Amino acid sequence: MAEKKGTLRSLAKNKKAYHDYFVEEEYEAGIELYGTEVKSVRKSMLNLKDSYVSVKTGEAVLIGMHISPYEQGNIFNRDPLRPRRLLLHRREINKLIGLSAQDGYSIIPLEVYLNGSYVKVRLGLCKGKKNYDKRAAIAERDAKRNIERAMKERY
Repeated sequence: MAEKKGTLRSLAKNKKAYHDYFVEEEYEAGIELYGTEVKSVRKSMLNLKDSYVSVKTGEAVLIGMHISPYEQGNIFNRDPLRPRRLLLHRREINKLIGLSAQDGYSIIPLEVYLNGSYVKVRLGLCKGKKNYDKRAAIAERDAKRNIERAMKERY
């Protein structure tokens, strides 16, 4: 099954990140995976829930992403929670170091997707939400849902 270069296929989204953080900027990064991990990722056997990115010594590392072991992987399977290196340009890493050093900012993975045959990660430079911000977002979402429901009934 050959995939075209420009096609995007989402494998996992971090919905909790959008609930807990304001996303200021987004970046695209490659991820360093081993063969059996790629096979598990293609089957969408991964979880981004409590993952984050650490930028130290000139490298960006994704920590806490769980990739389930591949069933036919036997001895080649790796630790499901091992830190995984992200593939970014040097200037992007330096920019992320400066931005994440600011108070209250974190780098959170938002989505893992396939771009052609490559596994990519969408990273977000995020600022934490307070509880009242979360409540306001929930109220806004409920209001939109009620408006849509009313418009649907009307027509």
